[in-house]
Amino acid sequence: MFQRLIRRPEIGPLILLVAEFVIFSAMSPAFLSLSNLSNIMAFTVELGLMALAMTLLMTAGEFDLSIGSVFGFSAVLMWTLFNSAGISLEAAFAITMAVSLFIGWANGYITTRLAIPSFLVTLGMLLVVRGTALYITDGFPQRTWSGGHNWLTDGLAGSFYIGGFRFYSSFALFAFVAVVSGYVLSWTAFGNWLQARGVNVARTKIALFMLSSALAALAGITSSIRTAASNPNSGTGYELEVIAMVVIGGTVLTGGRGTIVGTVIGVFLLRVMRNGIVFVGVPGLAYNIFIGAIILGMMILRALFARRNGGGA
Repeated sequence: MFQRLIRRPEIGPLILLVAEFVIFSAMSPAFLSLSNLSNIMAFTVELGLMALAMTLLMTAGEFDLSIGSVFGFSAVLMWTLFNSAGISLEAAFAITMAVSLFIGWANGYITTRLAIPSFLVTLGMLLVVRGTALYITDGFPQRTWSGGHNWLTDGLAGSFYIGGFRFYSSFALFAFVAVVSGYVLSWTAFGNWLQARGVNVARTKIALFMLSSALAALAGITSSIRTAASNPNSGTGYELEVIAMVVIGGTVLTGGRGTIVGTVIGVFLLRVMRNGIVFVGVPGLAYNIFIGAIILGMMILRALFARRNGGGA
């Protein structure tokens, strides 16, 4: 049982996550303050939503490099419709989500029907979507808005206090999506078929690309409400960070094996690291060094375990 446990792909990142909390809290006791833990939770949600969808997509053997641009574009589109076109916030949100679904459909259709690698398709879509956001805004962040409080803004980015801990409603959304995704991937026939690639390949992959774009748009809109800003460059580089979270969590790059639990751990691992290294005085620009070291370390350990056990990574 112990041997099976340590071979689980989630164990390595879980040990690193625990080590981060121990090290950062030892270096700075304020790291474990309720306000800082609330901040970690707030920043976890947006990349976490994209990572959950990326896990399912990578399990099916595909990538989506356009999610970072969809993240920034969705906020630009929704608030442009609301501020400049006189459309209600709810209608602007619905239109934006519909556009994001179309972007995902286009990614999936071109990838499956024309047999073009998703790496190239979504790279091209990244440039198209990012360019559109920059064109709409002339390359400048949009002004803030006065949308007020309603069920949409409160539901996506609202918060309330439990003692001294600030709980964000968006985290409840992230937890719900994580539970549903984990159940689908691990406990349903569809999840088994997905890992074995025994379902209708084209239709399934198109649906997963649409899910990826939709959650990226939802994450971008949530971020824009929380920060009261809409920047066409928001989300730049997020696609690589999301892939890093998924890979560190134990999902295989070549597809066929994915783990939602591992992805959730990977999301927290990198977000806690980003928060912690700044908190203890390490320059934030060093963050990528730590990400690269963790990815290399995890891949080397998995290769060594696979060689020792005579199996695949």
